[in-house]
Amino acid sequence: MKHENYEILNLLGYGLSKFNMKFIRAFGYKTKQGFYDYMVSLGIAETGSTIKNRQDLFDPFFDNGRKGWWQKGDTYIHRKHLIDSLYGDLSVACFADIVKLYLVEKFGFKDKFISNATPIQKSRFKQLQSTGLEAELFFQHNFQSVGLFANGNLEDARLLGDGYDYQITLPSKILLAEVKGVRKSGGAIRLTEKEYKTACHYKEVFTLVVISQLSNTPKITVISDPVASLKFTVQTFQSNQINYHLRQREW
Repeated sequence: MKHENYEILNLLGYGLSKFNMKFIRAFGYKTKQGFYDYMVSLGIAETGSTIKNRQDLFDPFFDNGRKGWWQKGDTYIHRKHLIDSLYGDLSVACFADIVKLYLVEKFGFKDKFISNATPIQKSRFKQLQSTGLEAELFFQHNFQSVGLFANGNLEDARLLGDGYDYQITLPSKILLAEVKGVRKSGGAIRLTEKEYKTACHYKEVFTLVVISQLSNTPKITVISDPVASLKFTVQTFQSNQINYHLRQREW
């Protein structure tokens, strides 16, 4: 079951596992116990053991001399992949600022924590809570475990904006994949108008990939030709877009 403070616990576990005591000192503490006790006092966990367990989860993925929960293999490595993709290049001080930013915005401790996070770090912070990004990263690392995509070559098409996320080139054909994520074993998804039209146009090669159970052990479900296989309903939303124009001038 997903802990109510799932995201911050993952950040703490990652920081403790990757940076060890340097991460703790970035918060002004000299001992792990003192750090654990303070996080408990903030209401992040009921006991220090909960935070230590989250470090154990990440320990097998870092060369830090600790085995952690090595028995679980790569069951939880998708959590490291997500944090790596956003913050893997940060120093311990900058990563600690991201954690402080989370505590400020989610727990309201503005008088205690002063975050020096840059604008791009704040943007990455928002992405941390995106099921879409987490699902896409999981698919990138695990797509070949799906028989349909086995031995395929993955190409990232997300920035092209053509209604699909990836192209998978196989020896005999090409497939397109649109990836969606849900936290639990069940949940609703939606296709944008562009994605729906692309699914209709490329129906013979278009696949909808749903990554479910992101909060635990992710599961991949692949639906070929989803428009024909599933029943979608139309929902129309109206929004007012505001633009700011500058008159023509010489540059």
